[in-house]
Amino acid sequence: MKFLAPAALALATLAAPAFAAPEAYALDPSHSQIIFTYNHLGFSTGTGMFSGFEGQIQFDQEDPAASSVTVSFPVTTMLTGWEGRFEHFMSPEFFGASEDKTVSFTSTGIEVTGENTALITGDLVLNGVTKEVVLDARLNQAGIHPMENKEWAGFDATVTLLRSDYNLGLFAPYVSDEVEVMISVEAMKAE
Repeated sequence: MKFLAPAALALATLAAPAFAAPEAYALDPSHSQIIFTYNHLGFSTGTGMFSGFEGQIQFDQEDPAASSVTVSFPVTTMLTGWEGRFEHFMSPEFFGASEDKTVSFTSTGIEVTGENTALITGDLVLNGVTKEVVLDARLNQAGIHPMENKEWAGFDATVTLLRSDYNLGLFAPYVSDEVEVMISVEAMKAE
């Protein structure tokens, strides 16, 4: 189930105070995660997470539509809470994952929809398949981080993916084809 949302990182491209041009922000791997959920046979909601990944955002607070984001991480960084499920997801039935299989997201456009909201369009590469996705993103806060004493920004985003779009639709519709993805990231201004 690689319904990750590397795109989540694209969140970091929303608006806030004013600057003259995009500035580089690096994702904080200790405070960035992608959580996904799916229905398991109608009995439960399965959950997984990707965390500890890195990426870069070119953040233009004056013109958020001029911002961009890129992120990439190994499929094997998936956390499922149970080793047997992780092994199942990494098997040839799903990802057939090896250390070199990655998930990536590269934004291609941003439509500002409100003071702190935007739709971030980008290419999600999952299981070797590239599909355009649109993240519904929100700027949570931008400003000086109280412990790091440097410019920081935080974003949340959501997207619904279809496993079958990425050749991961095994057991659908019993295990839902739709996967809900929730992304939350923090990013620090690069030095």
